[in-house]
Amino acid sequence: MSPSASPASPRRPLTDSPTVHDQVYDSIRQALVTGRIAPGVGVSLRSLAAELGVSPMPVRDAVRRLVAERALAINPANKRLSVPSLTAARLEQLSQVRLWIEPELAARAASQADAALIRALKAIDVRLDAALAAGDVDGYMTANHAFHFAIYERAEAEVLLSMARALWLQIGPFMRVVFGRVGTVGLPADRHAEAMDALKTGDAEAARQAIAADLSEGMEKMRVAVGG
Repeated sequence: MSPSASPASPRRPLTDSPTVHDQVYDSIRQALVTGRIAPGVGVSLRSLAAELGVSPMPVRDAVRRLVAERALAINPANKRLSVPSLTAARLEQLSQVRLWIEPELAARAASQADAALIRALKAIDVRLDAALAAGDVDGYMTANHAFHFAIYERAEAEVLLSMARALWLQIGPFMRVVFGRVGTVGLPADRHAEAMDALKTGDAEAARQAIAADLSEGMEKMRVAVGG
């Protein structure tokens, strides 16, 4: 993992408590979903522990969970961690499952949406647009994730939400690859405004279609970037 691709470090060293184990897991998980752990870059447990200011124990626990979620793989030869490779077949499966789950979450969220959610989504989208204009990769990735999951969490569908979270763990590093290769001007126009309009009126089918189109356009860019 390069210095610019590290999980955010806690403000002070932490002890090996259950809370710290969760914090370490969340830090590494956030680095994955926003693409700060790059595909093809080997990372050691020791380096992760040093960057996070903790002992190897909570890192080992977090890594074990992330390996089970297929977000990380361990090289048996040198024990280094890396993001699993993304073959065309695996990308196709991830794309298909995202199109099954995430539009359904958006549709279910439509009946639960309120003015506070719309205000929150608009504020997130302003940050996303500012990040795009500035070429801020971290800002874009963080805001895009926040936008989608503000919607998905409103769906009140824990099984589907858990599956969506696992999918973003696997796909986040490769979203970052797309951003790096095509630049901000090469990214497709998102369908966030359409999604917000649908949620504002409680139109489940329109919300489903907006998120499906957003995912399809982004995943197509990913096929080109990863395959190229």
